[in-house]
Amino acid sequence: MKDGFLKAAAFSPALRVADCTYNAQQVLAQLQAAAQRGVKLAVFPEFCLTGYTCGDLFLQRTLQQGALDALEWLLAQTRALDTVVLVGLPLLVHGKLYNCAAVLCRGQLLGIVPKTYLPNYGEFYEKRQFTPGSTEVQTVTVCGQQVPFGTSLLFRCRQMPSFVLGVELCEDLWSALPPSTFHALAGATVIANLSASDETVGKAEYRRALVANQSARLLCGYLYASAGHGESTTDMVFAGHDLIAEDGSILAETAPFAGDHAETELDCQRMEAERARNTSFEHTAEGYITVEFDLTPEETVLTRRIDPAPFVPGDPQRRAARCELILKMQADGLAKRLEHAHAKTAVIGISGGLDSCLALLVAVRAMKQLHRSAADVLAVTMPCFGTTKRTRSNAEILCGELGVSFQEIRIADTVRSHFADIGQDETVLDVTFENGQARVRTLELMDLANRTGGLVVGTGDLSELALGWATYNGDHMSMYGVNAGVPKTLVRYLVQYEAETAATAALHDVLLDILATPVSPELLPAKDGEIAQITEDLVGPYELHDFYLYYVLRCGFGPAKIYRLAKVAFAGRAEYTDAVLYKWLRNFYWRFFAQQFKRSCLPDGPKVGSVTLSPRGDWRMPSDACATLWLAELEQLKPGEQ
Repeated sequence: MKDGFLKAAAFSPALRVADCTYNAQQVLAQLQAAAQRGVKLAVFPEFCLTGYTCGDLFLQRTLQQGALDALEWLLAQTRALDTVVLVGLPLLVHGKLYNCAAVLCRGQLLGIVPKTYLPNYGEFYEKRQFTPGSTEVQTVTVCGQQVPFGTSLLFRCRQMPSFVLGVELCEDLWSALPPSTFHALAGATVIANLSASDETVGKAEYRRALVANQSARLLCGYLYASAGHGESTTDMVFAGHDLIAEDGSILAETAPFAGDHAETELDCQRMEAERARNTSFEHTAEGYITVEFDLTPEETVLTRRIDPAPFVPGDPQRRAARCELILKMQADGLAKRLEHAHAKTAVIGISGGLDSCLALLVAVRAMKQLHRSAADVLAVTMPCFGTTKRTRSNAEILCGELGVSFQEIRIADTVRSHFADIGQDETVLDVTFENGQARVRTLELMDLANRTGGLVVGTGDLSELALGWATYNGDHMSMYGVNAGVPKTLVRYLVQYEAETAATAALHDVLLDILATPVSPELLPAKDGEIAQITEDLVGPYELHDFYLYYVLRCGFGPAKIYRLAKVAFAGRAEYTDAVLYKWLRNFYWRFFAQQFKRSCLPDGPKVGSVTLSPRGDWRMPSDACATLWLAELEQLKPGEQ
């Protein structure tokens, strides 16, 4: 429960039709085992105490009472279990029979939610026995307890207010306007669905899409527990297809007929964060009653996968499709700007490194989209004190293979003249020594763009902008920054994708060599012809910073939670001890706050993902904000010496 994590499970126990005692025992057995694993929310199928396929037996008082007896027995048996449990049963209220979900915790009936939409088509005929539930909440007596009854019920955990539970049953989800929509708008962060969805060809895929899409639309966690083996097969077969989704992603799933259960951890705090940033998600709880309950606070052991590269799809096929889409977005944005400005050239400083390589590839695509020659792209290499033969050679080969115009401007003399103007000692390898070169390069590009009637295309990526790893009014500035929305971890895959689809072997080879070159600004003199300045040695590994960036910007998490997630995501990586993760997380926050002034005046650039640092887009932050609170939170987590 710490950090908003809720361990939840959806079950499909093997049942016997109309044998309530046996069914309750099956539910309890799975429930007790789940409680031992730390499950705090357990959802069982529709009519799990009786079986869904009882037909007109539902109208028999004996079965109705049998279900109540089974529920009362479960209440007694679960008094010591620290778990919220949902079970399905028929319930007679004021002479009408309802298809219900009973919500219980520690021997108390928290509420009973009736089904809203009763299917009465195809193989279903629920209106034959049941009455649709009402939004009006009333109090009924069940198992000797006074219990709220109605569809407008929510259940909130006192110890974890971000865990608010809403309930619907099977067909409710398949309807045009599911009750879960109103539950979520009223504050539910988790929706439980007790279902008895029979299996037909193609239905599993549709069911999966429904659950995933509803969790995405409602910005919630969604548990779907469906009836399985043991139901009557007179005219239907039930596969026990259990699903758990969060914000559009399926986190856990039981394959149809697998006879298992789905179990994972939901991040309730993330749902709150998503809703806080989505201003069209308007809270309205009119007519709702919220029942509060208690759970013992404890740290949830995380078993869900925490992706160490949240910006990069793990599946190769999906990743390739993502790369192609991003490249098209970058190229289209640049093409529009070139077209609107009537630019004759696109001027790019090409270093032989990753970012300028990607910008060049995008510029060539943009010219192709405009039905213009690649020669209208003017690539400029500007070797100086730190340039190595490898990067200089790769830059020229790349430009030759792409067919762009290529020009070399040796800037060493200009830089020395500038140093003389300001009294800088060339032997002092300080920030002035480095930034002076970067600013001279930008000066050359800007004036060259003026002379050729073009625009300077920026090369800096999202990760560099987050860390402020750019020279103010140097490589920080351009007329259009095509990489501004692309994190460094994704830049690598975009270049790799272009290598895999390269038109020539030479282009393929040079792209791979650029990928293998250490990331460096090459501003310090080379040592024995090799790069002397490795960026990641100075600012930290980009895969860590991209991980931190994602959870800071996309989810709004605090340092403590991000540090915890990082330890899970990078577990087993010997180079990433707790001390290392902590060191670079602290460095990230320090740089992120200190360097905001550079992001406050960024040039335009296309948004390609859910995270951007444009001051006109997703991120608006004062340049003078203090990092004190964030660093103080981190200080409490400082690991011992390792």
